[in-house]
Amino acid sequence: MAALLVTVAIWAAFALSARGLSTSTLEPADAALLRFGVPLLVLLPALWRRRRRIAAVKPAAALKIVCGAGVPFFLAAMHGGSLTSAAFVGSIVPGMVPLFVAALMAARGHGLPKGTQVAGLALIAAGVAALVWRYVVPVDADVLEGAGTLLVASGLWALYTVGLRDVDLDPVGSIGLLCLPSFAVIGLLVLTGVLPTGLAHATGGDIVTFLVVQGLGVGLCAGLLYAFAIRRLGAERSSVVGSLSPVAVVLLAIPVLGESPTPAVLVGVPLITAGVVLANRRRTPVPPRPPVRPRPRPEVPADA
Repeated sequence: MAALLVTVAIWAAFALSARGLSTSTLEPADAALLRFGVPLLVLLPALWRRRRRIAAVKPAAALKIVCGAGVPFFLAAMHGGSLTSAAFVGSIVPGMVPLFVAALMAARGHGLPKGTQVAGLALIAAGVAALVWRYVVPVDADVLEGAGTLLVASGLWALYTVGLRDVDLDPVGSIGLLCLPSFAVIGLLVLTGVLPTGLAHATGGDIVTFLVVQGLGVGLCAGLLYAFAIRRLGAERSSVVGSLSPVAVVLLAIPVLGESPTPAVLVGVPLITAGVVLANRRRTPVPPRPPVRPRPRPEVPADA
């Protein structure tokens, strides 16, 4: 439980950093270099021992992981956070994942959601609608663009979630599979000038903050601790506690970023949280009844 609570705090810190990046001296590419480079540096000996298993992953599964949680996801989350608020990042990105995963699993022929899962997905959609409705009339193009970008980030994370089921790697190997190509891509984009960098002129405080939150926290600790929590508590209990992440983001954004929750946030975040709980709830299987055996008849002697 302690590992899971720390993971929730890290997820909340990721949402806060996505919003805070717009006011820092770092560029999104700089934060990405720290996000993917620090885990590689820390886990380098362990990743070297797993190099053959990582190289043996099928390209299709590897592409899901690299696109789903790598550079495309990171840049989408950072851009969406710069246009909206921490509450949007902390609610839309993890909150919409169950809905996107359900759609992906249905497309792969695993059937449609049933029972409480349908109700949970409906609550999630209603919660996201409650967050953005006040920006539709009158139209706030920046917020709607940010919300749409966060929906793309959530869909990419769902792709990553599905991709993890297709690879036979432990948490350390999965981190290596994600971070190695992502760091190479973001490094190439920076060196060629496609993405700007301000790392050379950034303040020491901003570098340390994003190194701790993105590199050590999100990149390293969150993946390892969440996997540990799932093994000890089970996926269902872990997902229910993990659904508290949007609430933690809203509460932490008040003192950290000075954000005051709007009525839309006060309505939308509880709906999304309740929806995530229901969407991850599994029915307890009913044990089959033992077969009814006929009562043995008393044997009748042959000379009766």
